[in-house]
Amino acid sequence: MSRVSTLDIIQAKGQRKLSMLTAYDYPTAKIVDECGLDMILVGDSLAMVVLGHEDTLSVGMPEMIHHTKAVVRGAKRSMVVSDLPFMSYQVSVQQAVENAGRLVKEGGAQAVKVEGGATILPQVQAIVQAGIPVQGHLGLTPQSAGQLGGFKVQGKSAQAGKQLMEDAKGLAQAGCFSIVLEAVPAPLAERVSRAIPVPTIGIGAGAGCDGQVLVVHDLVGLFDRFLPKFVKQYARLGQEMARAVTSYKQEVEAETFPGPEHSFSMKQETLEALDQLLNDG
Repeated sequence: MSRVSTLDIIQAKGQRKLSMLTAYDYPTAKIVDECGLDMILVGDSLAMVVLGHEDTLSVGMPEMIHHTKAVVRGAKRSMVVSDLPFMSYQVSVQQAVENAGRLVKEGGAQAVKVEGGATILPQVQAIVQAGIPVQGHLGLTPQSAGQLGGFKVQGKSAQAGKQLMEDAKGLAQAGCFSIVLEAVPAPLAERVSRAIPVPTIGIGAGAGCDGQVLVVHDLVGLFDRFLPKFVKQYARLGQEMARAVTSYKQEVEAETFPGPEHSFSMKQETLEALDQLLNDG
């Protein structure tokens, strides 16, 4: 089974919808991969949903490389895209290329994702020219949430919508093989999707995008600090885990776990010989 390539992603536009989920560890990546998703994103959202930070700014290259390695071990078919974390590509073109190279060479990612529009086009072009596929990210860009006024829908005014359209076209021209649109009004996202030659991957951007992405912890109910409006919970594994842990605690206290079926036995003659040795000692 061959791994999904950037060409596969680009050729899917207008033919079928693309599916993408985040993963941050081996077992989750293995499940997502075996379910046949096109792409797995090792998002800097791991700062919040895995490491417990308040925002996505608190992870750097060491964490991203560490988690990308784990995901790559579990994903054999899905394309693995890894986020370039905050301040790992904004400072200079050289910094961007070097860190993108680390995510690919050390982490094993097949592509990297960057947030931003016109201001980072030189970085995108340089990374692509270095032979590394780049996925763009527009709209609500969590690394810039403070500058954007918080976690709010973006592109709501005509002027803001025009700017987002121009940024999307710029990213596509710079060589991005796909662009994530986050928290963007559905009509705007649909227009952007029609206007650019590469797929758009929506998260809170409506059904008019060429594909969809969600944070897996939101999808399965393992992150309860808040639930964005655009998330559909397909399971509530956090509640199931709490029930399982409570049952375990109760059985330990009631001495019903472990039972004989969970324990290892010894031959009677071996046990008698052991008791004899202990008594002689």
